[in-house]
Amino acid sequence: MRLIKKESSAKIHKMFPIPFEEILAKIKAELTDLKSNGKVATYIPELAKVSPDFFGMHIFTTDERDFSFGDNTTVFSIQSISKVFTLAVCLSVVGEKLFDRVGVEPSGNAFNSIVQLEKEKGIPRNPFINPGALVMADILLSTLKNPYEDYLNFIRKITDNENIVSSERVANSEFETGFMNASLVNFLKYHGNINNDVEEVLKFYYFHCAFELSCRDLAHAFKAFADHEEIFEFGEVKLSKTLVKRVNSIMQTCGFYDEAGEFAYKVGLPGKSGVGGGIVAVHPLFYSVAVWSPPLNEKGNSVKGMMALERLTALTGNSIF
Repeated sequence: MRLIKKESSAKIHKMFPIPFEEILAKIKAELTDLKSNGKVATYIPELAKVSPDFFGMHIFTTDERDFSFGDNTTVFSIQSISKVFTLAVCLSVVGEKLFDRVGVEPSGNAFNSIVQLEKEKGIPRNPFINPGALVMADILLSTLKNPYEDYLNFIRKITDNENIVSSERVANSEFETGFMNASLVNFLKYHGNINNDVEEVLKFYYFHCAFELSCRDLAHAFKAFADHEEIFEFGEVKLSKTLVKRVNSIMQTCGFYDEAGEFAYKVGLPGKSGVGGGIVAVHPLFYSVAVWSPPLNEKGNSVKGMMALERLTALTGNSIF
């Protein structure tokens, strides 16, 4: 891994000091015991076993300070949050050619909608819905020398945690019950947008969805998308300033299934959620933040996670807008 530092971003924090310890204490007090009507994801059997009571949050600033509370070091299945990493790797290895096969527009439909894919003749609306991520999985299977090993090593380097793993138990649970994803990848294959064997694409897709990270891991990993003054390099992956801008813009418009507009309105940060109950977001040049609470709203986003991040930007008085 190589970090190319241009100048210290600590100057920004001296100009705009944020009392993160006090702010997180308020969020913890307000939300920890809050009861909601959210429900843990059950369509993936292994996720249904997770306690709904977990709640943690971690902030990592661009001058490398940590602030946290609760279950911030407990690992969980990041699910669709992994699509941000996959997008970054795809853009590094194939560049803008990716967008010949995947669009960049919000979907306005469910993340696994086959109706939309049929209407658009096998070109997924964006990389963060399931068909888009399946196409990216196909690209990485075709372009990386050792796809599983290379992707695992990338995740370990960007999190700075050599203990990160993808859960075979969760991946197998998804593979055995993921009939809609099987339909999507076959439909993509029919339209010529999948080059590899469909079963291999599904296996790699579930492999990257099943990574288990903590809020701390995610906040540290997403510093690469928060700090434009550093360039993260590892193997074929180079997160240049332009690439980070592309990824952040797609997170802003497409990162929350059919609730991206609501998140932009209430929180005002680029981010990505997963049905494991995690949400990660970045305030460019300031911090990256991850929050985890398994119960989801009907759109598939963590109820407490959305509220915690809304409170964060309200209490700091700062968002990207």
